[in-house]
Formats: sequence, structure tokens, C-alpha cells
Amino acid sequence: MTKQAVDVQQLRELDDIGLEEALRDRRQELLQLRLQRATGQLEQHRRIREVRRGIARVHTLMRARAIADMAGEPG
Repeated sequence: MTKQAVDVQQLRELDDIGLEEALRDRRQELLQLRLQRATGQLEQHRRIREVRRGIARVHTLMRARAIADMAGEPG
């Protein structure tokens, strides 16, 4: 199993509050990476891309859950 698949599996196991916390953590990490890049201290430039994709994964899971909840409601 790839690292991405493991990450997605762990995210799917979280509840809604856990997903929001994961999103907040990733956004905070992205801010720190951007600050490091601006000051010339960033060594792993690829990490910015990975964190951005992680944020997108969390958003995707949150949206999928919202759609599933809407489909389950009558009317």
C-alpha cells in the first residue's frame, strides 16, 4: 500500500471533527512551509505540493460525506 493510500485510509476513519482538525493542521503546516520558502530556509520544496494535495484530499472527503448526507435525506 502506498503512503497516499494509507493517508486516505486514515482520513476516512476520522469523524467530521477529526477531518476539520486534519485540515487545520495541514493548513498550518502549509503556512509554515510558505514562510520558510520566503525566508530561504525551505529545503524540501516538494513538501509544499504534498501538503496542498493533502488539503485537497481532506476537502474531497468532506464533500463526499456532505453529498452522502444529502442523498440520505428524504425529499
